[in-house]
Amino acid sequence: MKTHKLIHTGEKLYSCTHCGKRFGNQYYLSTHMNVHTSKYKCTECGKCFSTKSALSNHKITHNGGKLYSCTQCGKHYTHPNCLTKHMYVHSSKYKCTECGKCFEGSAALTIHRRTHSGEKPFECTACGKRFTTSNTLVKHRRIHSGEKPYKCHECDKAFRASGSLNKHMRVHTGEKPYKCSLCKKSFSESGGLRSHKRLVHSNRRPYECPYCGKLFKRNDELKLHVRIHTGAKPYSCRHCSDSFTWLHQLKAHLLKSHNEGTWLTCDICQKKFSSKGNIQKHILRHEGVRPYVCNECPQRFYTADNLRTHHLGHSDVKHFCCGACGKYFRQKAMVMKHFNIHTGAKPHSCRHCSDRFTWYIQLKNHLLKSHNDGTWLTCHICQKKFTSSSERSRHLRIHKGVKPYVCCECPKCFYKAAGLRRHHMLVHLDVKNFYCGSCDKYFKQKANLVNHLNSHTAATSCS
Repeated sequence: MKTHKLIHTGEKLYSCTHCGKRFGNQYYLSTHMNVHTSKYKCTECGKCFSTKSALSNHKITHNGGKLYSCTQCGKHYTHPNCLTKHMYVHSSKYKCTECGKCFEGSAALTIHRRTHSGEKPFECTACGKRFTTSNTLVKHRRIHSGEKPYKCHECDKAFRASGSLNKHMRVHTGEKPYKCSLCKKSFSESGGLRSHKRLVHSNRRPYECPYCGKLFKRNDELKLHVRIHTGAKPYSCRHCSDSFTWLHQLKAHLLKSHNEGTWLTCDICQKKFSSKGNIQKHILRHEGVRPYVCNECPQRFYTADNLRTHHLGHSDVKHFCCGACGKYFRQKAMVMKHFNIHTGAKPHSCRHCSDRFTWYIQLKNHLLKSHNDGTWLTCHICQKKFTSSSERSRHLRIHKGVKPYVCCECPKCFYKAAGLRRHHMLVHLDVKNFYCGSCDKYFKQKANLVNHLNSHTAATSCS
C-alpha cells in the first residue's frame, strides 16, 4: 500500500549514490545501478547495460540500422521490444472506440481516452493547472519547486527531466545516434535530424508570403521576410526613440550611439566590431583566406555574401525597378539606396554634429575627416590613407599591377569593375543614353553631354 501511494504523490525515496537520480522503488534503483557498474559497456559512447542483449540492441543506434519490421504495415524499428509494442496497434483487444487506436493494456487505453474527453484529473496545487497523467504533474511541480533531480556526473549540470539529462549527456560523449539516410550527417537529437531533412534534402516550401507570394521552408524565415513589406520595427532602443527591423541593428546602435555593450577588438589591427560574426569575417582578411570561389571567373571572396553580390555582376537580369524613374537594379538594396536620390532622404546622421548623409560611406568619410572618429587605413607602400578596406584593396592593385577585370571582347584589362563597364559601353556597345534636348543629339558619356550643352550656352550668350 505504501509503495502504491508513491505513484500519486510522485515521491521517490531511493537515490543513486553515483549520479543522484531518484526512483520510486528499490527494484528500479537496482536496475539503474548497472549503468555505472555493469561489465556490458558500449565502446562507442561508454554507456553501460545490465545484460549483453541490451548492449547489442543499443549498438544498433550507432550504425543507424532498423532491423525489425512490422509484417502488417512495413514500419521498421531499431529494437524488438519497440516492434512488439507497435504490433498492439494492429491486434490488441484494448481499442479506442473514438479513433480505433490500439494499446498494450487497459491503463494505456484509459490515459489515451482522456485526449478525447478532455479529462485532466491531476491538478497542480500551486497554480491550478491540470494534467492527464500523474507523471506530467510530477514534472510540472518541479517548475515551482526548482527541483532538478537529474544531475550530470561530468559537469554537475542538473535537469528537471531524465530525458533532458540523456540529451545533455551526448554533449560529453559525442554520441549522435540519429543518422540521415540521404547523407552522412548525424545528429544528437531526433528533432535535429527532422529539421535537417526538411531544410537540406526537401524542396518543400510550405510557408507563403501573403504580400508577394515568396515561399519559405521555415515559418521563422517567413516572419522575418514579412517585415520588409509591413515596415515593422519591433526592436526599440531604450535610450532614444529609434526602432529597428533586426536585432543586430539594435545591438550595433546601442554600441555606437549609447556605448552600451561590449566592443570586440581585432588583436591585429585593433579595429572594433559590434558582433562576433563580423570580427570573424574581418580576421579572414588578415589571414588572406578567401574560401568562396566564383564558378564563372577566378575571383575569390572572404564571405558568401560577397560572392552572391559578385555573381549578380555576371548576370544581366535586373529584377528591381525604381518606381520614380523606371531604372532597374540587380539588388533590392541598390534600388532602396537609389530611391533616396528622388526623396532627398538622408537617413545617416552624424553623432557629433547636425550633418546628415544619403549614403553610409559618406557618413563614414565625414566621421574620419571632420571628427577623427574611426580608423584610417594606410597603404604600406605609399602611405596614402583610405576610409574603407575596399578602397585600399583597389588602390593596392595599382602597385601590384594586378588587373583582374578582363574584357571579353578584347585583351584589355582593368583595375576596377567600373573601368571595365565603362570601356565595354564606350568601345564595344553603340549605346548612347545621354540625350540633348536642344538638338536631339545623343552621347555615350554624361561628360560629353555636359561639354556639348556648354556649346549651346556659349552660342546663346554670343548671340
